[in-house]
Amino acid sequence: MSLEARVMELESRLAFQDDTIQALNDELIEQHKRIERLQLQVMALARRQEEAQGQASIAIDEAPPPHY
Repeated sequence: MSLEARVMELESRLAFQDDTIQALNDELIEQHKRIERLQLQVMALARRQEEAQGQASIAIDEAPPPHY
């Protein structure tokens, strides 16, 4: 294989690898955004769960007397 053919092959591989790296980087960025959104949703659900448990304990404390 001539030197020129080898250089062209290497340049072709490099271009393909650059495209692959960019595609992987784009996917990694999107995945990071999804993880951040999911973390925010989990925090909001945890807050709602705590509020619901707090309201449930208030409702238990305010139960009617046994003679009702």
